[in-house]
Amino acid sequence: MLTRRRFTQLAAASSASLALPRNVAAQMTMPGAPSPESAPPIPPNAPPADFTLTIAPYTLDASPKHHIQTIAYNGQVPGPLLRLKQGRTVTVDIHNQSPDPDLVHWHGLFLPPAIDGAAEEGSPLIAPGASTRISFIPDPAGFRWFHTHTFAGNDLRKGQFSGRHGFLLIDPSDTAAQPDFDRELFLALHDWGGQMVPSADGSAMPMYDFSTINGHVLGFGEPLRVKQGERVLLHVLNSSPTEVHWIAIAGHTFQVIALDGNSLPQPRTAPMLRLAPAERVSAIVEMNAPGVWVLGEVRKHLQAAGLGTVVEYASSTGAPKWIQPSDLVWNYAQFAPSANSSASAVFDATVTEIPLTFDSHFEGHGNGERWRINGRSYPDTESPILHTGSRYRLVMKNLSTDDHPIHLHRHIFDVTSVGGATMRGLFKDVVLIPAQATSTVEFVADHPGNTLFHCHQQDHMDRGFMMVFRYA
Repeated sequence: MLTRRRFTQLAAASSASLALPRNVAAQMTMPGAPSPESAPPIPPNAPPADFTLTIAPYTLDASPKHHIQTIAYNGQVPGPLLRLKQGRTVTVDIHNQSPDPDLVHWHGLFLPPAIDGAAEEGSPLIAPGASTRISFIPDPAGFRWFHTHTFAGNDLRKGQFSGRHGFLLIDPSDTAAQPDFDRELFLALHDWGGQMVPSADGSAMPMYDFSTINGHVLGFGEPLRVKQGERVLLHVLNSSPTEVHWIAIAGHTFQVIALDGNSLPQPRTAPMLRLAPAERVSAIVEMNAPGVWVLGEVRKHLQAAGLGTVVEYASSTGAPKWIQPSDLVWNYAQFAPSANSSASAVFDATVTEIPLTFDSHFEGHGNGERWRINGRSYPDTESPILHTGSRYRLVMKNLSTDDHPIHLHRHIFDVTSVGGATMRGLFKDVVLIPAQATSTVEFVADHPGNTLFHCHQQDHMDRGFMMVFRYA
């Protein structure tokens, strides 16, 4: 789990705030080049766009006692569901009515760097008060998402700490590929507010005030209303800036059909779901236990912080029931068609290995920690060169005591080993790399252009855990 030495650090925490080095803040307030270009305005007399996203201040009322000033899309948290068709060109107008430059990252799509939504790759920033239009062809199909990709530092109102996240579903061009279900529901897990808390060893972490599913703490907002016999397809997104979440539905099990929007060859049954930041799980739940139940965090302290919602069968009443699991159960290998295959560990001469070592360095003098890849922090990291059509194996040696949700933009990778367990055929765009272990993924360099590789924890990105792959 993504503990980040949480309990020992909090025990040693003081109320002081952690400051980033001034030169780092200057380099990273606008991620990427020192002077990123501005997004072009919407052409005069342009026809209406297919979709519009407005980035603006918003007050989230998660319950009568939980309120927070944030930034959101279209005046709602989570943002709107954008449902697109694979291969069909779409236009989106983006209006930035927030006080800071911003941009929208289309997580999991195969887009050119200028549209992908990461300034490190060359996507232009949208200035406060400005608007821009983008046009792209949605690919691949599956459950993706969109979110801001900006620097936050110690401000837990900025970056992914805010409400700037939304659902993105790309319907396949082949309608026969759709799974069998009666209804779809979308759930976003998020953590809110609080402060950055330093500890005796010089590191820091966010300490949150409350957690939500779809912008409400447990017991508030509308329940998920279901009928007996329904097959409900749940699309679950962990939009938390830093936290892994484990969720279960009391009295029910999950039939997992896709991870990060990529279909599994065969559904797998699981008693609970584990989602690192930015991971998505699509699972069918057969509604065969009438009553009123809790869908929520398996760990008691996080469910008590609000991360849960009520599942209510038609004609059922009473207090929601929760059944506490005895263990945390999740294993990537169970979802791979070739789990624990010795063949996946055999060196393939057609694959080029890229060694990547993760650690952190404490700079002292109040500057806290810097996260490093191969001994260097962004923007001073290496830039591995990729050749179009070649296959690469990322050999990730995690020397730290933290787990890291690793994301590769604009590509999908095949997870081949995680902490010693080998596998083949598990395709994702985020994978949680265990602490003090070596893990590997493989991908084909088939989308030319600058490609960002990073830990998806907001605080780790802000402290240098990024690098840009470049195509020859």
